Amino acid sequence: MRTRLHAAVLTALSAICLTAVTATAAPAATTPAPPGFLAAGDLPASSTPWTADPVTRGVPEEIEVDTCLSMALGGGGDASWYRTFRTELDTGALQMSVVLPNETAAKGRYDRIVKDIRSCAARIEQKYPDVQAEFKDYGAVQVEEGAHVLGLHTVAEWGATDVRLLGVGRDGRTVTVVDWGQLGTFKDAPVKAFKKTTVTAVNKLR
Repeated sequence: MRTRLHAAVLTALSAICLTAVTATAAPAATTPAPPGFLAAGDLPASSTPWTADPVTRGVPEEIEVDTCLSMALGGGGDASWYRTFRTELDTGALQMSVVLPNETAAKGRYDRIVKDIRSCAARIEQKYPDVQAEFKDYGAVQVEEGAHVLGLHTVAEWGATDVRLLGVGRDGRTVTVVDWGQLGTFKDAPVKAFKKTTVTAVNKLR
């Protein structure tokens, strides 16, 4: 009887030790590395230098409440990162990248973002009756799995006028959006330079 009890105790102790060793040996969960991001010098030239914030995990507040992008990029749930940029004057920019489970999902997200931007002007006017919005399509950009540059101009009844350029691109499972804006009209938008910025953003995703 004592022998059987002793054997049972040894067996239980062995199981506990084995569990502890297995738990110790299990690799710790790691946070996935973000894709590459634009640097301040990659943005269209401004009258004052650009400053870049650190790359941050998650979805920025600006996206969560944005009429153009919140439906496709808000709410989290994906492997998302963003970086904000600013100047000393009224010009700012934001880049957000999302890594999807596979290329099919990434293509679907890319198409959804472009579609939402195309219809954004109408939604802005419906949501804000005192604001007029105009959309402009600047066309596709040849880089990796594709990119597109689009523009938005808004004028408020109280006189505020803003222009915005949005570049959407994809490389494999990763989709990125570069969002640039300042006071002004479409004539003030550096479209050619922004297209180069969009190409750089997609190439840096690797």
